[in-house]
Amino acid sequence: MADTTAATGLTPQQWDDNFDTEYFQENRFKGEMGTSENSVIQVKEDLAGNRGDSLTFALVNAMTGAGKTGSQTMEGAEEEVVSRSFKLEVDQRRNAFRIPMIESQFSSINLRKAGKTVLKNWAHESTRDQIIEKMGSINGVAYGTATETQKDAWLVDNADRVLFGAAKSNNSSNDHSASLANIDNTADKLTSGRASLMKRIALSASPPIRPISSTTSGRRFYTMYVPSLVFRDLKEDSTITNAQRDVSLRMQNEILFKGGDIEWDGIIFKEIDDIPVLTGVGAAGIDAAPVYLCGSGALGYARVSTWNTVEEEFDYKDKYGLCIREFGNFAKLRYGTGSGDTDDLKDHGIVTGFFAAVADA
Repeated sequence: MADTTAATGLTPQQWDDNFDTEYFQENRFKGEMGTSENSVIQVKEDLAGNRGDSLTFALVNAMTGAGKTGSQTMEGAEEEVVSRSFKLEVDQRRNAFRIPMIESQFSSINLRKAGKTVLKNWAHESTRDQIIEKMGSINGVAYGTATETQKDAWLVDNADRVLFGAAKSNNSSNDHSASLANIDNTADKLTSGRASLMKRIALSASPPIRPISSTTSGRRFYTMYVPSLVFRDLKEDSTITNAQRDVSLRMQNEILFKGGDIEWDGIIFKEIDDIPVLTGVGAAGIDAAPVYLCGSGALGYARVSTWNTVEEEFDYKDKYGLCIREFGNFAKLRYGTGSGDTDDLKDHGIVTGFFAAVADA
């Protein structure tokens, strides 16, 4: 006698487990996500199974003193180890669909399975949009909703890690909109030289932005996320073109490097077509767009629970519903640089650049 079992597509728990694995495998930022401080996006799961509305990320600054040598006295000359904290508040993300029984009967496709696919796509897009929004946020406020006053205050705090076009001098006295207006479509496209300038800015910033140490080659890399129109201009740089001839073979074992990426001067460039263009903000009203050069700890991801589903039946079991949900949150990590723990917050692991992004003719 054979037992009757439910079809795979109708077992939510199995679908949950498979989806959570696929979620990380298919996530375009997965190569930069990890639980160590060496990751661009630091994942913390301390709240899994524990109560709480936030998770604190910690930073211990490097020691800068010269130390002592030989028989010099160490006692009484110890160096203070400065630590900082950033609190990331968590929230729930979810979406759902509901299907009447009669529609399931009339439809030529399995609406339950189709709905699950749509929910999975929504989860991927929601995560992508969150990460992009947080990278561009202005002291915790989404760039698109931040006021000019807020943008100016952010620029004051982060002037040592922001670049407008080709030169530091394009920063007009920390006036954000005036600085954007200095970007033109001739001098201020992203090139190899300007990318290298962003790298030097990262290394000389106060505090400096630490690159990612490769676990496979021992090399150090920054990751730069670049919108499509800016990526187009970068690929037209002959220095970049010539440098890519041996990159695919040399970088094939680097987890940070994927097909379609560009590597130059210790920077891995990744095309992210969903980074929004800033319409009409440049010189003579041209469009510009941000790029993000990221080192370790650029973003934090506080994860309380994995993606999971909840089934529901309504109206005397005439309607079937499925909800997908995840508990956690992303944030751009910002640590204090003043006398107090959270005084004078700065973007910890990101140099933000703005470059010409004129549409194709």
